[in-house]
Amino acid sequence: MPVRVGVVVFPGSNCDRDTVRALDLVGAEPVVLWHEQASLDSVAAVVLPGGFAYGDYVRAGVIARFSPVMRSVAEFAGRGGLVLGICNGFQVLAESGLVPGALLRNASLRFVGHEVAIAPVRSDTAFTRGLEIGRGLRMPVAHGEGRFYADAVTLDALERDGQVLFRYVDPAGMPADPDHLANPNGSLRAIAGVMNAAGNVAGLMPHPERAAEVILGSDEGFGIIRSLVESAAQAVGQGPAVIGTGAR
Repeated sequence: MPVRVGVVVFPGSNCDRDTVRALDLVGAEPVVLWHEQASLDSVAAVVLPGGFAYGDYVRAGVIARFSPVMRSVAEFAGRGGLVLGICNGFQVLAESGLVPGALLRNASLRFVGHEVAIAPVRSDTAFTRGLEIGRGLRMPVAHGEGRFYADAVTLDALERDGQVLFRYVDPAGMPADPDHLANPNGSLRAIAGVMNAAGNVAGLMPHPERAAEVILGSDEGFGIIRSLVESAAQAVGQGPAVIGTGAR
């Protein structure tokens, strides 16, 4: 039986169908969760997709954090449930206090939308299992508020405790400093994704679901989606997920 993975949809979400497609490819059963519902419908993991929840009014993610579904997501995460926030979903998680740091306006003060490369810092997490540490993965970004920020003490703690999940890297595979073109938003320490201290909630700004099959220009995001699904299947005792046979 396929593992059930929830995809939260807020007013303004626009990557939910991409996420559903990517989960289908992995062999999961996507379950669409409307923002007004309190139940998570017995899913084994939750994805908060990209978009512009509530039009990004006031600040990206700040209104969505008060949705009924987010109370359930927070409770689910508190019990150890796996949660992945992508782009706007990352912003919602940060505003909810479920992952550390903040996502500020891009250093350029412009919306960015192009392909970048990110490299996993760890390969032993629920979101990166099987990925090669330091190997650049090509996928797009599309955001106006993606600059990861935290104070120096927090950044040092994230590094020390292994909570940095992905970094933006240049063509040589080296972390890109804030002024480098490979760092699309000026994120401090080239951080593209982080996770909470417990390791069950993660957020990243680039879009792996938009790079899950070759027809999209890259399938290098597929491994992130697969990692989440396989980890969720293992957590609920269903064993390894059956990888889909759809075209990649």
